[in-house]
Amino acid sequence: MAKTAITPTRDQDYPGWYQQVVRSADLAENSPVRGCMVIKPWGYGIWENMQAVLDRMFKDTGHENAYFPLFIPKSFLEKEAEHVEGFAKECAVVTHHRLEPGPDGGLVPAGKLEEPLIVRPTSETIIGHMFAKWIESYRDLPLKINQWANVVRWEMRVRLFLRTAEFLWQEGHTAHATKEEALEETRLMLDVYADFAENYMAMPVIKGEKTVGERFPGADTTYSIEAMMQDRKALQAGTSHFLGQNFSKAQEIKFQDKEGNESFAWTTSWGVSTRLIGALIMTHSDDDGLVLPPKLAPKQVVICPVIRKDEERDQVMEYCKSLEAELKAAQYDGQQVRVTIDARDVRGGEKKWHHVKRGVPIRIEAGPRDIESDSVFVGRRDQPKSSGMGRSEFVAKVGEILGEIQDGLFQRALAYREENTRTFKSLDKFKKYFTPKNADKPEVHGGFAKCYFVDCAEVDEMLKPLKVTPRCIPLDQEEAEEGRCIFTGKPTKTVGVFGKSY
Repeated sequence: MAKTAITPTRDQDYPGWYQQVVRSADLAENSPVRGCMVIKPWGYGIWENMQAVLDRMFKDTGHENAYFPLFIPKSFLEKEAEHVEGFAKECAVVTHHRLEPGPDGGLVPAGKLEEPLIVRPTSETIIGHMFAKWIESYRDLPLKINQWANVVRWEMRVRLFLRTAEFLWQEGHTAHATKEEALEETRLMLDVYADFAENYMAMPVIKGEKTVGERFPGADTTYSIEAMMQDRKALQAGTSHFLGQNFSKAQEIKFQDKEGNESFAWTTSWGVSTRLIGALIMTHSDDDGLVLPPKLAPKQVVICPVIRKDEERDQVMEYCKSLEAELKAAQYDGQQVRVTIDARDVRGGEKKWHHVKRGVPIRIEAGPRDIESDSVFVGRRDQPKSSGMGRSEFVAKVGEILGEIQDGLFQRALAYREENTRTFKSLDKFKKYFTPKNADKPEVHGGFAKCYFVDCAEVDEMLKPLKVTPRCIPLDQEEAEEGRCIFTGKPTKTVGVFGKSY
């Protein structure tokens, strides 16, 4: 077997491989608080780049940022029955407002609150309360707000970035005068997420509507983007919800329309989280570590000086610093190339693998021989071999090379998804596709399955033994002819995408 920087490999133990990529890339680690994580600078740098792009996209579509409290009165959640039922088991609850010395020398909670406070699992209820105060007339609409925040959904079985008790996200909340405007907003933000996933994360996604059983609690309709990871499981990478008038009625979000009549607003909500970093890892990374699309990499180019003798140091460092300045003057995707020099006093091999495992798109080595030929030694993270290149040529082409890496990662992920997507007309074949081929490796299963189905609880129950869920009903499919649900035999025009998921 070929030696790899990461063990176990993806084929040997995919969950174990994922954890090792997170660790070796220095992205995050478990915190002293069970269920929570510490995001380290390289991991947070990726999140900052995601934030910057998405924030610009939100503002370009007419949204403004605001901030709402971390604590939500319990009574607020109780106003929308389906919503509270959906989140009740995940809520962290604050019941006291101070600590006092206990009988054994420790601290005990004291000062019981008149009403318990919920640590924000999502903010529809408290934002709806504020919208009700801010909205009086149709002239106040549409109201389009986004907040960058943390949320808590009690989770003790941790998988870093994918499932933690506390995570970072953005949540958009809007209010509109008409149903049509709210539906348009819901679809618009789904398109924004798909654009970001494909053009920045280099991650192909399927846009679709969630089934009734997979909807956001309290929503009339939920849309999502679904991506395939390298273990062929689906990951829901973003959601956009048409809430109808459910929350506006619960929160009394009313306005006077142009005719002077009182109406309830139509609302939406939508969000993505640090789960996107997990998606990024599992879409592109390999058995040598993290692979990052250049548009989101904290550093796109790292320059590694090759110094074997002390007397070479000044000359090599001067060459590297001038190269750094030239690269900073270059552009990729309309921005300055993000470049750094790694001047640490460590062996060249160790330095190389440090950056390979962190997914830096381009590594440059420069030493006395390169200075003599005015060249650089270029390593691309998406290619196994490095090669020499003239310095001026590399500087001129750095943006083009980064673009090739970005596009190549998307095309590779798209090809993988297409290779692992099947269409089924037989329930037996569908079941075999999702049945483990080897009892010792339950992770061995199919990828995405497309088939006719009826959206009902009966189908959901039939899927449970397979641990398969309907991921979505794709939006970009042509009008389907009538077929038969492979689960119930009933006539239907609905075609869905199914898969095992995170």
